[in-house]
Amino acid sequence: MADEVEMFFFPFVGGGHQIPMIDVARLFASHGVKSTIVAAPNNALSFQRSVTRDRDSGRPISIHPPRLAPGSEPPDSDMSAAPFTDTSMLREPLKLLLIARRPDCIVVDTFHRWSADVIDAVGVTRILFNGNGCFSRCAQELMRIHKPHEMLESEYEPFEIPGMPDRIVMTRSQLPHFHKQPGGGQPPGRMRNSEERSLGVVVNSFLDLEPAYVEYFKKEMAKKAWVVGPVSLCNRNVEDKAERGQQAAIDKRSCSSWLNAKEPKSVLYVSFGSLARLTPKQLLEIAHGLEASGCSFIWAVGKVFEPLENGDGGREDWLPSGFEERLKESRRGLIIRGWAPQLLILEHPSVGGYMTHCGWNSTLEGVSAGVPMVTFPRSAEQFFNEKFVTDVLRIGVQVGSMEWTSWNTEPGPPVGREKVEAAVRKLMDGGEEAAEMRRRAGDLGEKAKRAVEEGGSSYGDAEALIQELKSRKKA
Repeated sequence: MADEVEMFFFPFVGGGHQIPMIDVARLFASHGVKSTIVAAPNNALSFQRSVTRDRDSGRPISIHPPRLAPGSEPPDSDMSAAPFTDTSMLREPLKLLLIARRPDCIVVDTFHRWSADVIDAVGVTRILFNGNGCFSRCAQELMRIHKPHEMLESEYEPFEIPGMPDRIVMTRSQLPHFHKQPGGGQPPGRMRNSEERSLGVVVNSFLDLEPAYVEYFKKEMAKKAWVVGPVSLCNRNVEDKAERGQQAAIDKRSCSSWLNAKEPKSVLYVSFGSLARLTPKQLLEIAHGLEASGCSFIWAVGKVFEPLENGDGGREDWLPSGFEERLKESRRGLIIRGWAPQLLILEHPSVGGYMTHCGWNSTLEGVSAGVPMVTFPRSAEQFFNEKFVTDVLRIGVQVGSMEWTSWNTEPGPPVGREKVEAAVRKLMDGGEEAAEMRRRAGDLGEKAKRAVEEGGSSYGDAEALIQELKSRKKA
């Protein structure tokens, strides 16, 4: 059909970027767009089943594995693959595919740093996806312009970000290292030029969540922007939610039955995302803090950074003595070693709080489930997201994390158990402040769901992009 729009989606590897991009592709397929996900076969394993279910229900979506040159190794498909994972072996296969198929556009992850030149040379319309919300993008842009952190005496002296619609106070210690370099805050030249030459940006957020920042981003920063989230809400059935990202390390029935036995809003869910590697010392402090809080919890433990000094190198060095036995006896805690069915857990009526590293996907998933948060940022733009959750939305309690750490370097001293306990108690003990946070979070959860339904702002932005691509076909 001449009027049919065909969009390609080229996700990066690693959970924080791949998972939302797959959801973006599925979202546009639900609008009737012929959606093709370009992914190496080893990557496609993690989302094949949800795409198959979409196809079975009549949605025009498919996966195209590019043909690699003989001897080429596909990129690492681990959900914790690093931001600088090399994907350039896909350069020639992508070029040949675009020449053969000529889609109306390709939505490409900004971490495929080499891809802009290839796509632009072929003459296919390119749209960027970088996985962040508008607040953190605006904060970093205003930091770049005003450089408020450059005149400070100390790493821990507070400063305010000028020009923000809300008062946002941070310290140098919480800033990504690249902000502290000369010309700090500028994305690398290749990435900046790539953004300027694209048609625009697809953003995983929604207007009612950050109206002032969506407006600033659209007016001042992006050539064009379509705010189409929260994209995780395209996962409507239990299977999609249970299998999203990776096979869960726990059976969904045993997870649900554990939660079903708990009082409404009484359980804290604890997870630090797909990339973070916490040290055993930090995990030990979290374990002590959780136990001392008296709160029921589900803790999804990801990768551990290193064994304790003089330890035997075992995975359990970070658990207090007798910790798991006490949890089993009291049924107060459940530890998941590995991937957790996060959407199912967050949406369960027994879950009343979420301790999170403030990655944008996790933050949005907490918002969409209407759950307030204990914020524990570590890396990337997570400290900006923390300020958004606690100071703008006012649906979170800061644990007191002060040190920005690159995903691949050893963090500084751990946040102590007393701070962990205090933050958990403040969120989960049912005081007036916590009740108000819970009310605001519930309200935002309802707004998130309305945004992606017909008549909602995100639904409208997705339709606007489709119309733009249709009009470009006719031009």
